[in-house]
Amino acid sequence: MDVLVVGAGDVGRWFAELVDAPVTFTDVDAERARAAATELDRRAAAVPLDTEESFGIVAVAVPMGAAVDAIERHAGRAEQAVVDFTGEMRAPLSAMAETAPARERVSFHPLFAPEHAPGRIAVAESAPGPATDRVREWLDAAGNDLVDVGAAEHDDAMGTIQGRAHAAVLAFALAADDVPEELATPVYEDLAALAERVTGGNARVYADIQDAFGGADDVAAAAQRLADADREAFEEVYEDAGR
Repeated sequence: MDVLVVGAGDVGRWFAELVDAPVTFTDVDAERARAAATELDRRAAAVPLDTEESFGIVAVAVPMGAAVDAIERHAGRAEQAVVDFTGEMRAPLSAMAETAPARERVSFHPLFAPEHAPGRIAVAESAPGPATDRVREWLDAAGNDLVDVGAAEHDDAMGTIQGRAHAAVLAFALAADDVPEELATPVYEDLAALAERVTGGNARVYADIQDAFGGADDVAAAAQRLADADREAFEEVYEDAGR
């Protein structure tokens, strides 16, 4: 069973390295697809986006904003299964069902950046089967912890886990001044470390998360509530935050 990886970025390359089967890359950047195939260095190839070849599994690993278009374009090339690693679940699974209703369909969301692998991976199964079970086996063998979840539950949770969390960390980074390290408190050190981790990533990834799940408006509203509170109201806000 061979695998077509749609998207030769960090996530696509990360998944390809775990696959115990022949891998082919395709990407909007043909040179990037060829480079990924060369880097993999084992039975790997690259094909143009308009290839007419078919593959056992089509794995879509593109930015969230491009997920549905990529699935609509490539899912028909799958002989057994279509999976995605895009980060959102409802829209990709809906596109898979419409484009490849007779194929196995599962959405995977690595809850970490590839450089921090292995870790937890959320899994929403729409139409699982032997081929998607193989994908699960590859991910499990690499030391990842697979967490089954409904697509709607996942996407709703990401509004807080990613959208609001990232917005809060970035807001702190924007509001913070440079301070002497020897004056840092534990809370400040923890927040500064989070800010360094988030700002050391890919801005487009974080923008996609805000587009998909929101969060910045909620964080802004919470900060405004704090700013508007007098002493008595602040105590109430503080108690609400701890609930």
